[in-house]
Amino acid sequence: MQSFGSPVLDYAPGDTDDPRESNLQFLQLVISGIAQGCIYGLIALGFVLIYKATETVSFVQGDLMMLGAFGGLAAMTMLDFPFWLAILSAIAAMGVFGLVVERLVIRPILGQPQFTIVMLTIGIGYIVRGLITMVPGIGTETHTLPVPYKDVVLTVGGLLLSVEQVVVIGSTALLCAILYTVFRYSTVGIAMQASSQNQLAAYYMGIPVKRLNGLVWALAAAVAAVAGLLLAPITFVHVNMGFIGLKAFPAAVVGGFGSLPGAIVGGLIIGVVESLSGFYLPTGFKDVAPYIVVLAMLWFKPNGLFGEKLRKKV
Repeated sequence: MQSFGSPVLDYAPGDTDDPRESNLQFLQLVISGIAQGCIYGLIALGFVLIYKATETVSFVQGDLMMLGAFGGLAAMTMLDFPFWLAILSAIAAMGVFGLVVERLVIRPILGQPQFTIVMLTIGIGYIVRGLITMVPGIGTETHTLPVPYKDVVLTVGGLLLSVEQVVVIGSTALLCAILYTVFRYSTVGIAMQASSQNQLAAYYMGIPVKRLNGLVWALAAAVAAVAGLLLAPITFVHVNMGFIGLKAFPAAVVGGFGSLPGAIVGGLIIGVVESLSGFYLPTGFKDVAPYIVVLAMLWFKPNGLFGEKLRKKV
């Protein structure tokens, strides 16, 4: 995966002794890490949504993100949709795709051992990547998503901010506000919360649990599509871009696997740590830094920053 680059970081640590330059350099890295962490957090949201609804872990989130990016690319280049229509169409299409996957593939095996569902989601990811690769002239190439803000840079107080990063941060904040509103005030959102806490009790209270599980998968797929469409202008669209999910999983663990706010916070922590370690530490530390953070979190706080402490009576 191509790194979230900063437009001014073209020198090595220690090139300047000016404190102001060093501070700007540090802020530039933090902003880059926040933007990167927002992508991790959005994918981690999908992990947490599905886990809260079904108590299973879906490892297909990264590939759903990739599929959403290809959907936006197809809408813009093949169907010649305007930018905003292409974005909304891709998100809606991925929501429908998530709903279909849950209904036809996931629902029939619910109740089986969790390992079965984990392996099934991994298999779905392989199938998705294989199908995309089979598309002539598309699946084996690297593509650029033609967004109107591509390569635009803003200057703010000496900082050079990529508009692509600003859009990532702003869109993530907007999406979090929308999800908070839905889960806090809408009937469907409240029903989802009730179902995630106790599906059997929710069922006896008349809540359509199976239908809500389908909506959760649709929502998780749509959020993954948003992450893919935000990531694509920075790292291009290619069939292996979904492997970023391997770093989003640590974000879910750090934040607490049952917490939606924790997914975003965990993503931000992983993103900032990765950005700073990639610049200040020797080569190679950037790739292992997220997993070092996870190991430290599991050692000191196994339930994550916002995870609930569960007790089992025997």
